[in-house]
Amino acid sequence: MFKLEPNDRALLIVVFIAVVFAPFLLNPFPTGSAMAQFNAGYPDLMQRFVIFGIFAIGYNILFGLTGYLSFGHAAFLGVGSYAAVWIFKLLTYNVVPAILLSVVVAGLFSVLIGFLSLRRSGIYFSILTLAFAQMSFALAYSVLSNPKFNLTNGETGLQVYANDPQILHREGLPDLPHLFGLSMRSTYTLDVGAWSFDFNAGYYLSAVFLVLAFYLSIRIFRSPFGLMLKAVKSNQQRMNYTGLNTRPYTLAAFVISGMYAGLAGGLLAAMDPLAGAERMQWTASGEVVLMTILGGAGTLLGPILGASFIKYFENIFSKINETVLQSWFAFMPDWMSDVFVFLLYPFVGKGWNLTLGIMFMLIVVFLPGGLVEGSQRIGKWLRRKRGGGDDDAKTPGTTKPAE
Repeated sequence: MFKLEPNDRALLIVVFIAVVFAPFLLNPFPTGSAMAQFNAGYPDLMQRFVIFGIFAIGYNILFGLTGYLSFGHAAFLGVGSYAAVWIFKLLTYNVVPAILLSVVVAGLFSVLIGFLSLRRSGIYFSILTLAFAQMSFALAYSVLSNPKFNLTNGETGLQVYANDPQILHREGLPDLPHLFGLSMRSTYTLDVGAWSFDFNAGYYLSAVFLVLAFYLSIRIFRSPFGLMLKAVKSNQQRMNYTGLNTRPYTLAAFVISGMYAGLAGGLLAAMDPLAGAERMQWTASGEVVLMTILGGAGTLLGPILGASFIKYFENIFSKINETVLQSWFAFMPDWMSDVFVFLLYPFVGKGWNLTLGIMFMLIVVFLPGGLVEGSQRIGKWLRRKRGGGDDDAKTPGTTKPAE
């Protein structure tokens, strides 16, 4: 199927099934139960799962394959958002031209940044990308918000107003981002007993792009081009000694990665027609680095797992406040409840970053391959348990006798 190896085909099918049935998988607890706050099956969060999954998949093509650590990829995310919102302002609320322009503009911008940054490697490359991203942030925040040529609207952010031209907008179409008339906020709610499941049009549009982005990343990983990028990561200096110019390959990887980021930025604007300079800050660039490393840099599924992991913590754990903690331990004596609340409160709510930092540290120390490595270890352990420990008894280099 689609010229994929059996293992890659299985991964693609798993991703497809996961995104199609996400409203069910992410809402395991009844709506009115105390555990319902841990459900993640509402449209806004599901959209973030897939959009930042696309962002991380693209970043993994650069960092995971070539080993080039960029601290400035949020610039392409922001540029993509601005391009999409300008389409909404000038032409139409239809998301198709907006998303296409966001990818094209981010691609052109990444050609410029990549051509300059890739003249250096290692930490110098990382610092250059960070510098360009911060320059882009400064331009969006102040310089390009000048009333004479207001392209970004500064700290307020670029948004659509009633007096904007919208040349191609027709009567009867939604005054919100839509796909040929289908509003991105259109949601169907299915109630099954005590459970409630939301099926959102914007989420499924983003999910389609996630599946396509994942399929493209598989093809890149398995292609001769991908093998060349892996060789660059392994020993670029040795490749240069052979007379092979690696820069076209690294630049192509950088541009492809930037276009993925632009697609993610365009989808963010399609879900909420607003673009702000905060999407270009260095913290946003650091977030996609964390996503890729947590999931497993250089793996196919890792970026999606890492993006979902971080966005879940950001949106679920950050909502657990002191009142919620007190309700959890209300069955205990007051003094004991206060002790537990005192111990746990620094790790939830506004302190969710502390929990994320501890988990990131543990994963880097004990699972350098990220969550993917963790799942592989669990899989091997389960196979050994089913096989009665035969794997441990095998001598390296031997094979089982033919039956």
